[in-house]
Amino acid sequence: MSGLRKAAVLLVKLGKEDSAKLLSHLPEAEVEELSTEIARLGLVDPEASDEILTEFHALTKIHQRGGQGGMDVAREMLIASLGEERAREIMDRLSAIVTDVPFSFLGRADPRQVVSFLQHEHPQTIALVLAHVPAGLASQVLSALGPEASANVAHRIAVMDRTSPDIIRQVEDALKRKFSTVLQPSEMSVVGGVQPLVDIINRADRGTERLILEGLEARNPEIAEEIRRRLFMFEDIVHLDDRAIQLVLRQIDTNDLATALKGVSDTVRDKVTGNLSERARENLAEEIELLGPVRIRMVEEAQAKIVQAIRTLEDSGQIEIQRGGDDDEFVA
Repeated sequence: MSGLRKAAVLLVKLGKEDSAKLLSHLPEAEVEELSTEIARLGLVDPEASDEILTEFHALTKIHQRGGQGGMDVAREMLIASLGEERAREIMDRLSAIVTDVPFSFLGRADPRQVVSFLQHEHPQTIALVLAHVPAGLASQVLSALGPEASANVAHRIAVMDRTSPDIIRQVEDALKRKFSTVLQPSEMSVVGGVQPLVDIINRADRGTERLILEGLEARNPEIAEEIRRRLFMFEDIVHLDDRAIQLVLRQIDTNDLATALKGVSDTVRDKVTGNLSERARENLAEEIELLGPVRIRMVEEAQAKIVQAIRTLEDSGQIEIQRGGDDDEFVA
């Protein structure tokens, strides 16, 4: 079970009130990721749930101690809190978890170092690594590669299926000599695919998102279309019904809305303004006119805020975005 899924199970077991308090201390991107994983959860084996709670208890004990961590420190704290026999059981599970994630050593490094380290590697090597590391780190690396290289790597991630442990081990061994100690997987790993790439793009800035999609369109239009169906982009606001748009508009600052509407199609602008009162429409029109020329980067940032608001409303269950078909509709 992945770390993300364990965190989702833990939040469900803690209950809504405690989970909400916990989520309030996390970055928005992590809240979105966890909320999505919770939504995907089906039935979880009670024994697995208990094991996750036990691990959480152990890790909180470890993190209460300042200074250097590590497996030895974890073992000491577990013995002190749970006794030697129980500590041994948990450490066995912890060791399995720690040694089960390829390239996890990169997740502990400074992202700038990882970018510098990977950018001169072969695109297939970069794709293999990015398919394993956290989506946030993968997004930073993709953004730093440049338009052509990022599109190339993105395409390789999307078409990647199963990778044998021997190949992963060879790549790890090669990178180990340059960077850090690596850990070896013990079974066939399913990596890459469209959804991991969607997760990466969701954490990228709008410019990087556009470059990746344009590059994929040139290489593999079918994959590009599948990714677009799974992403909610600003232009897709025209597919939301009026009630959903009104909910979104309540979350958005007028200046951000005016900036986001600079240069958009009449269809998009009409859909938004059609859900405002006459007075609000007049104020928005004045705000847009007063803005004058606006940098594309600022427009994309404002649009990203609105998309984030839409995704947050979806995660909270206030609106539902149906994905996956050519005739998809977006309903509240």
